[in-house]
Amino acid sequence: PSPNRITRIMNEPWSKRHKKEFQSCQYSLSNSFAQPLTQPELVRLTADRHRNDLLDLYQKHDLEYVPNGGSLDLRRDIARVIYHDELSAEHILVFPGGQVALQTASLACARDGCRSVVFTPGYQSTVESPLWAADNGGITEIERRPEDGWRVDLDEVRKAIRGNENTTKFLILNEPWNPGGILMTLETQSELIRVCRENDTIVLCDEVYRLLEHEPSGETRLPSMAAAYEKGISAVTMSKPWGGCGITIGWLACRDLSIIRKLIDVQYFGTACVSRASEIQGRMVLASSDFILKERLEIIRTNKESLRIFIEERYREWFSWKRPNAGAIAFVKFEGPWTAEDLGRHLAEVGISIKPAYCFVRKVGVKERGLVDYFRVGFGERKFPLALEKFAEFVESHEDSWRRSRNVDNTQRDF
Repeated sequence: PSPNRITRIMNEPWSKRHKKEFQSCQYSLSNSFAQPLTQPELVRLTADRHRNDLLDLYQKHDLEYVPNGGSLDLRRDIARVIYHDELSAEHILVFPGGQVALQTASLACARDGCRSVVFTPGYQSTVESPLWAADNGGITEIERRPEDGWRVDLDEVRKAIRGNENTTKFLILNEPWNPGGILMTLETQSELIRVCRENDTIVLCDEVYRLLEHEPSGETRLPSMAAAYEKGISAVTMSKPWGGCGITIGWLACRDLSIIRKLIDVQYFGTACVSRASEIQGRMVLASSDFILKERLEIIRTNKESLRIFIEERYREWFSWKRPNAGAIAFVKFEGPWTAEDLGRHLAEVGISIKPAYCFVRKVGVKERGLVDYFRVGFGERKFPLALEKFAEFVESHEDSWRRSRNVDNTQRDF
């Protein structure tokens, strides 16, 4: 490769340390998915909708390979249920989950000297995956800052694209945003698309929390990137909105068939086929999608209110946040004398797991300027209230010592 291009890099998973330190915790505040489905629940929902055809298909399907990129019946269901036939089956590629889909998109789009724009903090694959593409042109990282409400800074986007307009042809977005559960406005999305369209830049949007907008009317829901932009790619997985984690079905959607062909070529050398059983389970989920989403959102809204009371009322001395408006996650700041990493270590000792900021950024930075005080909380499950109450017990057992420590720090600063 030429000197100005970067060879492929594969770093250690940012969450690897978290899995080791919190693996034995009984009370999880780490999970980011909606309440998981069970197979009996899925069968019952399918039968309630008189979809005996899907139940029979699940019992009697053969074990041949499915077509690369997914069977036609599943891709048609995705196009109809999720995209309301604005897209067709030919615009959709199915993968074994969202992780492989994100990596495939970057390997296909960020190669041959292409420079990419990414946002940090974020899910590691949305930040680093362009660096894994052969002969990539590197990345421009744009920070999402707490003092700006974690919003996407469009001025920074314009600067990043126009500063390298001949090579910056790929941008990765995550909306709703992980780890904060923050969703940009329609106006911001439209302007971002306009800037990218002017430069013929492909936009990959990780939309795994889409359909989990908290407003009852869904009025904050954005159009999918695949529907809104001719060079937009939407990445979706069944684990987050529907709680279909064990189904391991995800997909990429894109209107530009030339991009789809590039994705197919890269997918061929990865996991080209999913299991037929998973595809049929995925079709069952889509057949009951409205009901499943409604039920999961009820859990999320209830849990979010409990978390709001925890942060804004019961323990506002120790925690703060930008209130999320989508998904089942929140990025919380610890206002006490420890870093969030220290907080997590002490919580793990009593069986409670959180996700410190090191899971979402290469370097959390120093206390005054970085993300060292932040951690992610997931609140999508029915068991969340019990974990939150255990967290409350922990806080109450440490409040006096935190206050003493803070008073000592203040006294030292006075001197």
